[in-house]
Amino acid sequence: MNTGSPCTIIALVGGSGAGKTWLAARLCQEFGNEATSLHLDNFYRDLSHLIVSEREKINFDHPDTIDWPLFESVLHKLQSGETVFAPHYDFLSHARSTEWQLRSPRAFIFVEGLWLLWPPQMRLLFDFRIFLDCVQSLRWQRRTARDRKERGRTTDSIRQQFWQVVAPMHERFVEVQKSWADLVIEHSITHTELGRLVATIRGLRAGPDAALEIPGPRVTTPHVAVL
Repeated sequence: MNTGSPCTIIALVGGSGAGKTWLAARLCQEFGNEATSLHLDNFYRDLSHLIVSEREKINFDHPDTIDWPLFESVLHKLQSGETVFAPHYDFLSHARSTEWQLRSPRAFIFVEGLWLLWPPQMRLLFDFRIFLDCVQSLRWQRRTARDRKERGRTTDSIRQQFWQVVAPMHERFVEVQKSWADLVIEHSITHTELGRLVATIRGLRAGPDAALEIPGPRVTTPHVAVL
């Protein structure tokens, strides 16, 4: 745990549609000016050198599509107290935007993504790791609503991609990360549970003993709690 670092970095991991973006936004709201967020989706490798038809053939549900060296570099710099520029990805064109976003270090940085814990070297960069374990049917519904609204896709194309690509990639690369999490959330968070989660995260900066007050009714291993 990097208690001497100016930043406490929290990983929010889970499948597509599990609620990672919602939880990151909600936690940022709770912590106010003390917090900021990063989204792993913005670190997809730049495909602007390919024609659009070739970009659309890429399996974006595989962790190899992420620019891991860039992502790791941004986290290291924030951890060191540096202000950095982070990329922004355009999902309509399947290319990295030319306008990068300025990110300043904050006391708490909430990072959400599909595969944050997949590369072994990345797991050590996080002070606390949360896995959102959401049932497949609900993830499918949420992904459909998001892709239709934000990415201009048809329901048929979303359905085909989800069951042919997203679901098997989830089983292969996402589900396994549950075993590397400090906290596994298995249902929608109530207001009371959110308050306990906020207290747990805030306690991370008070030292390792305070951080052990993990919310939830039962503990599955000495290091993994289930909410």
